[in-house]
Amino acid sequence: MYTTLREMLGSEFPIVAFSHCRDVVAAVSKAGGFGVLGVSGYTPEQLNMELDWIEKEVGDRPYGVDILVPVKFVGREEGGLEAAKLDALIPEEHRRFVDALLQEHGVPTMPEEMVRRGATTFQQDTQRELIEAAFGHRIRLVANALGPPPDWMIERGHEEGVLVAALAGKAEHARRHVEAGVDIVVAQGYEAGGHTGEIATMVLVPEVVDAVAPVPVLAAGGIASGRQIAASLSLGAQGVWTGSVWLTTEEAETHPIVKQKFLKATSSDTIRSRSRTGKPARQLKTAWTEAWEDPENPSPLPMPLQIRLIQTAWQRIEHGAHKSPGAEALVSNFVGQIVGSMNEVRSVRSVIEEMVEGYIDTMERLDTWASG
Repeated sequence: MYTTLREMLGSEFPIVAFSHCRDVVAAVSKAGGFGVLGVSGYTPEQLNMELDWIEKEVGDRPYGVDILVPVKFVGREEGGLEAAKLDALIPEEHRRFVDALLQEHGVPTMPEEMVRRGATTFQQDTQRELIEAAFGHRIRLVANALGPPPDWMIERGHEEGVLVAALAGKAEHARRHVEAGVDIVVAQGYEAGGHTGEIATMVLVPEVVDAVAPVPVLAAGGIASGRQIAASLSLGAQGVWTGSVWLTTEEAETHPIVKQKFLKATSSDTIRSRSRTGKPARQLKTAWTEAWEDPENPSPLPMPLQIRLIQTAWQRIEHGAHKSPGAEALVSNFVGQIVGSMNEVRSVRSVIEEMVEGYIDTMERLDTWASG
């Protein structure tokens, strides 16, 4: 599984694993892959603690971070608005709808001292502080999940010798990323979990590869096996970016009820919905997404207003899922269509090993067919 990108990353295999769970990130890097920690929502102090822990776990093995710096969001023209100003923009109709939805499903309240007040405002100064904290560690890569990374991130990354990547859902987006100066493009197809576009991986990857050559491309969306890695490389990608497959591993901190839902789900049980972040993001279908898709109810607000609107409500749902059938019906998480293949709990290392073995078996089978 040799590729130029694997050499750039410094990992044994060109398998990149995105996760919000530090245990998964560390386990992937220790197993020969390249773990990437999603850091949006952290404070610099929290991030320093997480990255210190990861580095103690992985030793000299490489890892990276992924941050959410969207190109379009409410308050962008002002460099990001303070929390109070954003909250003032949330219509009362939406607040009443969320309250009524929780009441309808009997979601219990939670102690005030347990409520975490999110700081997702995308203020430029806050984002820069977070990235600076990451650059204070020995990260090998920094990725931006929504649009081209800002100039200061690319310049700072290159000053530190850190690879800069960006996710793209269209070839034109990939071209903009390269024009901005990124080192790696992640071509993320429609099947992927989280924020994703409308073009399928099989179509998107070769389009992006051709559009940005010789810049290396990682294929993303619907990838969880060696066969799918082989397919990605055959399309011109130099590695894969994976995410959903790690949500049902032993190391994952996925909510226990959500993990069980994933294990039982089929590939038809996901939906691209704006109900969690304000931008289309693939997640498991639940009573929550059903309510927001109903045209008689309010439409989701743009990012980050939707995030701020539901942050306390979502904590109540997760906190109450063990106690309330209604909360259990609502609770969900971001996941791709590959969820239909995530049918058992396995260790991160076993997933990596199976991917590698499956890739080798596939290549041997193709070689036999080609020579036969």
